[in-house]
Amino acid sequence: MKTLVTGATGLIGSALLPRLERAVILSREPDAARQKFPGAEAFGWAPEAGPPPGSAFEEVEAVVHLAGEPIAGGRWSEERKRRIRDSRVLGTRRLVEAMLALPRPPRVLVCASAIGVYGDRGEEELDEASAPGSGFLAEVCLEWEAEAQKAAGRGIRVVCIRNGIVLSAQGGALSRMVKPFRWGLGGPIGGGRQWMSWIHLEDEVGILLRALGDAGLSGPVNAVAPQPVTNAEFSRALGSALGRPAFLSLPRFALRAAFGEMSQVLTGSQRVLPRAMLHAGYAFRFPRIDEALLDLFKRV
Repeated sequence: MKTLVTGATGLIGSALLPRLERAVILSREPDAARQKFPGAEAFGWAPEAGPPPGSAFEEVEAVVHLAGEPIAGGRWSEERKRRIRDSRVLGTRRLVEAMLALPRPPRVLVCASAIGVYGDRGEEELDEASAPGSGFLAEVCLEWEAEAQKAAGRGIRVVCIRNGIVLSAQGGALSRMVKPFRWGLGGPIGGGRQWMSWIHLEDEVGILLRALGDAGLSGPVNAVAPQPVTNAEFSRALGSALGRPAFLSLPRFALRAAFGEMSQVLTGSQRVLPRAMLHAGYAFRFPRIDEALLDLFKRV
């Protein structure tokens, strides 16, 4: 099967590409993409300039849309919030426009989303049937998914992968979390009672591949491990995996002062369960946070 991928050079895309039978990449920097993945075709695409070229879709049967401005890269100025929204909402709209214009569109669109759609929900257990939350990220995720679902009008199977915190030894959120722990300065955020819904990169890729190949999957799918943890539990597991203490607490007000509105990504509570994947019979390789972290630090 030939699969078109956006965001192919990012953390998740880089792990997914080697697992695909045939791949074509849409990228702002197609030359760099070809250099990283010599066996893949690559086409240039800037979403703000319009839909991607129709020639990129030749013989394509599936699309995986992962591209988007990083969410947790710093304070959310109004300009940064615009880039976050446009890179997801406008980018997905342009991609779907190109798919719908084809005489024979791909059979499936697997579009990244995020558990930010649920908002800050305290102790509430959340699954794909739960109502969306409120706030900037929830609004962006809802608009993002709505643009992807427009492809269903042509009979395209649409799967929206609501990603949790993707853990990898190659970068991403874990690389930022681990630095204070290595210095012996790690610990929970605030009281550490907020829930964290995470997923090992290998299971993230496994879910994407399952979404591509399983005709029974459609709509929202939570890409999270079946055992979410509190921030305090995560901190203890991370400290244990590194052989470092995890006792120093970072006050919420300090995060708010440093990051403003973006601090809600770190302090919000989301206790999310992967009911759709469990119902589909997906066997998680890393369901427990301690096992996941021990595996990842063996790779460093």
